[in-house]
Amino acid sequence: MQFYFIRHAQSQNNKLWDETGTDAARVEDPELTMIGQQQAQSVAEFMRTAQAKAAADNNPHRHDPQNVHGLQLTHLYCSLMTRAVQTATAIGAAVGMSPVAWPDLHEHGGIYLANAAGEREGRPGKTRSYFQTNFPHLQLPDSLDEQGWWHCRPFETWDGCNERAERFVAELIARHGNTNDRVGVVSHGAFYSSVMRCILKMPPYDDYPLWFTLNNAAITRVDIAPKETLVVYMNRCDFLPRTLVS
Repeated sequence: MQFYFIRHAQSQNNKLWDETGTDAARVEDPELTMIGQQQAQSVAEFMRTAQAKAAADNNPHRHDPQNVHGLQLTHLYCSLMTRAVQTATAIGAAVGMSPVAWPDLHEHGGIYLANAAGEREGRPGKTRSYFQTNFPHLQLPDSLDEQGWWHCRPFETWDGCNERAERFVAELIARHGNTNDRVGVVSHGAFYSSVMRCILKMPPYDDYPLWFTLNNAAITRVDIAPKETLVVYMNRCDFLPRTLVS
C-alpha cells in the first residue's frame, strides 16, 4: 500500500494564528481562506496532472519514489471537518473520485470552543443534511445524523488523539494492507504527528519530544508492506507557488 497523508489547505484558524500568534478568536469548524482555496486548487491540479501522466504511462508500476509518473490514487478519504472536506472535494473533482468521510481523521481536540472560564467545551459539529446540501459528492458514514457528528463529545485529550491514531493506522492496514492500493487521506497537522509516531512506533511525545511538521496542502508518502515500512517523502509542497506556501 502507498499511503498519502495530505494536510487540508489554509483555514481561517490557521490564518488567525499566523497573524496574531493566538487562537483566542478561533472558530469551532473553520472554512478555507481565499489562500486556502487557491492551495486546494493547486494540490488538486497537481493530482489531476499526476493522474493524467499515469494514464499515459505504459509502465505504471515502475519504481517511482517521486511520483513522476503519477499518484494513481485508488481511494480518497477525509475527516468531517469542513476545511478537510473542502480540500478533499477539490481533489476528488480533479481526479474523478468521490471522497469518503472517515470520522477518525479529525484534528486533535475535535469540535470545540473555549467558554468564559477558558475551558474547552465540545460542540456538535456539522449535520448530515449540511454535508448533503453543501458537499453532495461526499460519501457519509451511516452513523451521521442531524445532531452533528461531534454531538455530546468533550474536548479530546492528547492521550485520546494518540489512541485514535493507533486505531486509524490499524484500520488502514486492515482495509488496505498487503495490497497495491494507493490511499490518500485529507486530514490535519497535529493528527499527522500522532499518525507518524504510530507508524514509526515511536514513544510518547513526553518521553521523546519530536514533532512532524506538515504545511497546508502538503503531502507525505509512506509505503507500508507486511515486512517493511518505507518513508518515501514528507511535507512535499513543491507543486505550490511560493506565494501559497503556508
